[in-house]
Amino acid sequence: MAANNSLSPPFSCRKDSGPVIPTTPLVTFLERVQETAFQTYGRSNCDLKDYVDLSLKFDLSSTVEAFDEIPKTENGLVSVTDFQGFIGKWFTGAGEDLVYAQPVDFEPEPRGFLPKVENHEVRAWALEVHGLWKELSRKVSNSVLDKPESHTLLPLSEPVMIPGERFREVYYWDSYWVVRGLLASKMYETAKSIVTNLISLLDTCGYVLNGARSYYTNRSQPPLLSAMVYEIYNKTGDVDLLRKALPPLLKEYQFWNSEIHTKIIHDAENRNHSLNRYYAMWNKPRPEASATDKRFASKFLNDDEKQQFYRELASTAESGWDFSSRWMRNPPEFTTLSTTTILPVDLNIFILRMELDIAFFAKVVGENAIADDFLRASQTRKKAIDSVFWNENMGQWLDHWLNNGAESKEPHTWEAQNQNKNVFVSNFVPLWIDLFNSDAPLVEKVTRSLQSSGLLCAAGIATSLTNSGHQWDFPNGWAPMQHMIVEGLSRSASTEARKLAKDIAERWIRTNYAAYKKTGKMHEKYNVEKFGEFGGGGNYRPQTGFGWSNGVVLTFLEEFGWPKDQKIECN
Repeated sequence: MAANNSLSPPFSCRKDSGPVIPTTPLVTFLERVQETAFQTYGRSNCDLKDYVDLSLKFDLSSTVEAFDEIPKTENGLVSVTDFQGFIGKWFTGAGEDLVYAQPVDFEPEPRGFLPKVENHEVRAWALEVHGLWKELSRKVSNSVLDKPESHTLLPLSEPVMIPGERFREVYYWDSYWVVRGLLASKMYETAKSIVTNLISLLDTCGYVLNGARSYYTNRSQPPLLSAMVYEIYNKTGDVDLLRKALPPLLKEYQFWNSEIHTKIIHDAENRNHSLNRYYAMWNKPRPEASATDKRFASKFLNDDEKQQFYRELASTAESGWDFSSRWMRNPPEFTTLSTTTILPVDLNIFILRMELDIAFFAKVVGENAIADDFLRASQTRKKAIDSVFWNENMGQWLDHWLNNGAESKEPHTWEAQNQNKNVFVSNFVPLWIDLFNSDAPLVEKVTRSLQSSGLLCAAGIATSLTNSGHQWDFPNGWAPMQHMIVEGLSRSASTEARKLAKDIAERWIRTNYAAYKKTGKMHEKYNVEKFGEFGGGGNYRPQTGFGWSNGVVLTFLEEFGWPKDQKIECN
């Protein structure tokens, strides 16, 4: 299922220099442009990502020469007029290298769409959310295919579905919930196109990139490609998809179990467990936020400390939770990010899901030896998760801090004090996996823990209990986290858990609806303390669109429906 257009030079994904992936000359230059924008406009008046998304109108060397000739004041600053003139003359705008693409399988009201939604008001809104797929559908322009060296956008062959606004390219883990929503919208071909594009990145680089930009080649994101393939197969029965996806998924599994991502934990019962962490192949400022990364790093006195901080920034971006007190040694101090020294619960659950999916795919296509190997791997990982992450007293699975440094080659000894006992929504993600949600006594214990955790709010599940000002913290709630926990609870045999799942889903649907009616938009995140309020915090303004929010609302409405006489307005 690899794309016909493989990614070609100058987009190198080879790990030629160890744990650092080389960047491109264009990205390096655009970081200089970004720095000038930061100095010219100030942080609050520009989105730094816009400047690394620009495309060259002319060759790079001529553009660099013109940039160096922009007049500067005595203190080295560039005037707004001169800078705007340079940008307009030498670049095409951010996002112009993606053009609109009419989805081939979009219908205004698909046959069999959300059969359980009986309320006319809710159904009308759901059809509007369904209609947003048309607004988010794009394809890579011919200019990228003809001159890839002039763009940071990568040349993907199939149409794409973007999250929205500043996120104007494909993102890895967002795509899982986009796929779920597309399947609810009966858009099976569009969903397959997303998988095709992600596989093309995997085929080229050996891993799926964080996003389809040349400045994202240094990291991946939560590995959910196998889950996308599974969901599409579950709806379509497309065995050929499984055959084409299996070899790339084996490659992705090798990436996540390579030396940089794995650590050995020696547990209290004298057993060794191999578990995984996030670890970006980068030790410099992230190009999409280079100007601010450098200013945060100015606190550090030596280059080694700065390089480690830069790796932590990129590794946190690899987690998808950028940024959160979850990753800080001393929250809320941002410069204490230490993501590479954490074994995260949810990452290991995603890799367990990958093992189970690969075993299933291999069985379907007759690769029985692979199926057996991955079934054993999943059983081994299940034991590791039980041993290292589970906390019986809290009834939650807790992240584990590595106790003798991120770079140590020696096994790390499990100690109770190395579990992060702060409450995060990720502590409940194992419920998403049938190996856990099929255990009725366990589900009931975890359900009670969730109910008493403080995370359940009027409009959904909060991400944490810490109001740090970062977006992956209180009071923000995010669609992916609502979905995984609701789906896990609803698949259990526990009546109490299924009731809680429906209640959370209804709260989430109501707040999305209220915010949509107020703003005319679906939002990236929501404030779960207040019905109808979108989320804030973080290092960029709140975004609308929005791929995974659309997908989760449609998935919830497909699963739970909405009775004819049940009001949708917030109480």
